[in-house]
Amino acid sequence: VQLVESGGGLVQPGGSLRLSCAASGFPSSSYFMSWYRQAPGKERELVAGVRSGGEITYYADSVKGRFTVSRDNAKNTVYLQMNSLKPEDTAVYYCYTWVGKAFWGQGTQVTVSS
Repeated sequence: VQLVESGGGLVQPGGSLRLSCAASGFPSSSYFMSWYRQAPGKERELVAGVRSGGEITYYADSVKGRFTVSRDNAKNTVYLQMNSLKPEDTAVYYCYTWVGKAFWGQGTQVTVSS
């Protein structure tokens, strides 16, 4: 199982970024996939998740209405579209799944700053 995130970077407040998580080594289309983030000095928190078919999603209250999680099962990729970014969204964002045990990507840094 391998999860590889991309798409992070530096963005001004109010800007947008789209993160991608490319999954391999397992039938990712059959598994719940999620995004977590960890800010400096804080615990890792669940941001968003999407069921295997893509029709059921979950969002933390802090990102509802601003972030959208989606998946393209043909590409084995999960996305996190982040709009109206705030400085408090600054964190390392991780892709996560459970396939018998927990698997994490290496993370991608998102920095929201003017």
